[in-house]
Amino acid sequence: MENLIIRSANPADVSDIFSLIQALADYEKLSHQVTGTPEALEKHLFGEKPFAEAIIAQWEGNTVGFALFFSNYSTFLTKPGLYLEDIFILPSYRRLGIGKALLKYVAQLAVERDAGRLEWSVLDWNDPAIQFYQGIGADVLPDWRICRVTGDNLLKLAIASQGKIES
Repeated sequence: MENLIIRSANPADVSDIFSLIQALADYEKLSHQVTGTPEALEKHLFGEKPFAEAIIAQWEGNTVGFALFFSNYSTFLTKPGLYLEDIFILPSYRRLGIGKALLKYVAQLAVERDAGRLEWSVLDWNDPAIQFYQGIGADVLPDWRICRVTGDNLLKLAIASQGKIES
């Protein structure tokens, strides 16, 4: 593991992170859903009001993986948590301990921040990832489903709102 460096991302890493996001989308056969830009990613990671954080994995100086996460909150635990939006390692660098190192880094941040939990989603067809996650002690919850509203449906929902919304 002496070839591996895990560190917080900085603005100079944005193009590498965005390339890894595109590689992740390609791996998941979802490239058509990547509509963002490196500029938006930089603003959301390092702008005036960051929405997420990222860490990168470098192997012998090459950026080969990343994890992107943000804060969430558990009402049942009444504690903050971390939600891991994406974790990805280039296929040729898998099975070297990089994924576990990235998860360990995020877990350490969660513990330092007194988070009640660290959670993420995994595609149901991704058996290697599911086995990996179970191997590190994660519970894959069979009875929860992700709900998502995007694009035109998000706009329709926002417009259909009843009453006055105060901020």
